Amino acid sequence: MSAITEIAVIGAGHAGIEAALAAARTGSDTVLFTMSLESIANMPCNPSIGGTGKGHLVYEIDALGGEMGQVADLVTLQSRTLNLGKGAAVHSKRIQADRKEYHRLMKERLEKIPNLRLIQAEIVDIGVENGRVCSVTTRLGEVWQCRAAIICTGTYLDSRIFVGDINYESGPDGFLAAKGLSDALTRLGIRLMRFKTGTPARVNRRSICFDGLERQDGEAPIIPYSSLTEEGDFDEKDQIPCHVVYTNANTHQIIRDNITRSAMYSGQIHGTGPRYCPSIEDKLVRFSDKERHQLFIEPVGADTEEMYIQGFSTSLPVDVQHKMLRSLQGFEHAEVMRYAYAIEYDCMDPTQLYPTLECKNLEGLYGAGQFNGTSGYEEAAAQGLIAGLNASLKLHGKEPLILSRSESYIGTLIDDLVTKGTNEPYRMMTSRSEYRLLLRQDNSDARLTPKGYAVGLISEERYEKYLKKQEMIKAEIDRLESTHGSPEYFRPFLEKYGMPLLNSGASLADLLRRPDVTYEMLSEVDPDRPSLPLRVILTVEVSIKYEGYIKRQLREVERHERLETKRLSADLDYKSIKGLRIEAAQKLDQIKPATIGQASRISGVNPADISVLLIYLGMK
Repeated sequence: MSAITEIAVIGAGHAGIEAALAAARTGSDTVLFTMSLESIANMPCNPSIGGTGKGHLVYEIDALGGEMGQVADLVTLQSRTLNLGKGAAVHSKRIQADRKEYHRLMKERLEKIPNLRLIQAEIVDIGVENGRVCSVTTRLGEVWQCRAAIICTGTYLDSRIFVGDINYESGPDGFLAAKGLSDALTRLGIRLMRFKTGTPARVNRRSICFDGLERQDGEAPIIPYSSLTEEGDFDEKDQIPCHVVYTNANTHQIIRDNITRSAMYSGQIHGTGPRYCPSIEDKLVRFSDKERHQLFIEPVGADTEEMYIQGFSTSLPVDVQHKMLRSLQGFEHAEVMRYAYAIEYDCMDPTQLYPTLECKNLEGLYGAGQFNGTSGYEEAAAQGLIAGLNASLKLHGKEPLILSRSESYIGTLIDDLVTKGTNEPYRMMTSRSEYRLLLRQDNSDARLTPKGYAVGLISEERYEKYLKKQEMIKAEIDRLESTHGSPEYFRPFLEKYGMPLLNSGASLADLLRRPDVTYEMLSEVDPDRPSLPLRVILTVEVSIKYEGYIKRQLREVERHERLETKRLSADLDYKSIKGLRIEAAQKLDQIKPATIGQASRISGVNPADISVLLIYLGMK
């Protein structure tokens, strides 16, 4: 049996969802294939969205017209902004999400959107004609003719579960593993890698004694992820608290006594695990001087008693898991509902991709999410959106959307992957960007919503709303800069807070630039201020306080952008360029950078090699 579509998306996790929605919304007939309709938008690990660096990605996904931020707002159990004690560049929103409700809402949206069909089927082969994708084949033998395929297989590809000395074929959460597709990709010349990740046990809330645990409440007010969510929607929301517990000497001794029974240390697991989310036994080995490790007790949903123990992932056997858990304060009678496990899976070397996320050697084949070597729901969703959008744009004869490092964390993520590759599951962090002050959460829409509008992901109505917000920001900044007061007028305010007095008149913006002054405090000397949304106030305050630093970083961007505008041909023969070192020529030939700027970021290419390239381009 044969059927026809334009774009086939393989996998309905966080990458597949955004890929399918972006393709469908930009006019491409799309089919989204999933191993199980019950696994759509599953959160097999942490029931949370956001975090350091990751929260920035969610805001950017929303600014471009993606779905993750909207649904995350609807399923928020608790919201907190991390790193508030640091500068605005690293403030990162993180929510606890209702896992089942997130799945339900995402499935509902996929079912209702035009141009998109949702089908439960396993893809086992990809057809190619003349170097281009032409079809995908299901395990039931159904052949779907297509013009592009996007692989978003997450941790399902030839996946294997490990618990102690027991291992077996399985996807996460007991879903089936994807078999056959790895062999098909290898036959097509795609280089695969083997990575691993893990997850902790879940315990029944009733079996935990919370009396001696540290309580973590949510923040108020809550600023939403999505510009489509009204700030007032959270006013009456009852947030569910999280709790903190610590490992102790007894916990550590139990782990040390049994560490050879861990699949990770017994030699069974060969895949590389995530550096920034290690198992508890790995933490003990790597940080042997630490007397305790912090663990977070988090709700999985509003209508379930399951509790997630962040920071306690392991591949130790079940009898050891019981002992470890019951060594924790408040967990003396813990009832395990799901055991912890490690999972190993196939993914691709992302240096085989263009910045569009299309394969260099196989036209029409795209990769997104953990298949590209990343970890995390947010990284997956960001790539899915870009892959789905670019596949659709290409089919319609339009220019692709390639985001730069200086305008987005999404651009940084993709550039890191396709330029440098990764030898471990890649996780986004604010430290990965050299332009952190420009890439804040609060200005994601200013950076990316015009781009989302230009490619058809942002509606006219939403774009008008965005423009009004930008007008409010500009008007308020102008008002603060032009509203002045005398030293005598500001004296009581400054004396109240123990601040140096003024020798001459100053504007409200001048006061706001002082480190200890906030926009809220200024209300005492600014009685005529307009009533503004929190999102507007936040951007106004940051823009004024960091104005000098922002201007300096913009000048740096201008300098670096000169290299980004110097294009390199995809078929350039680097081995023929005189003066270019052999190693550099090999790396450049492998990566096929689109610009001099990208070439300069390739490992093994040094400044002297870039000079040779610049001279070569000048001679052409």
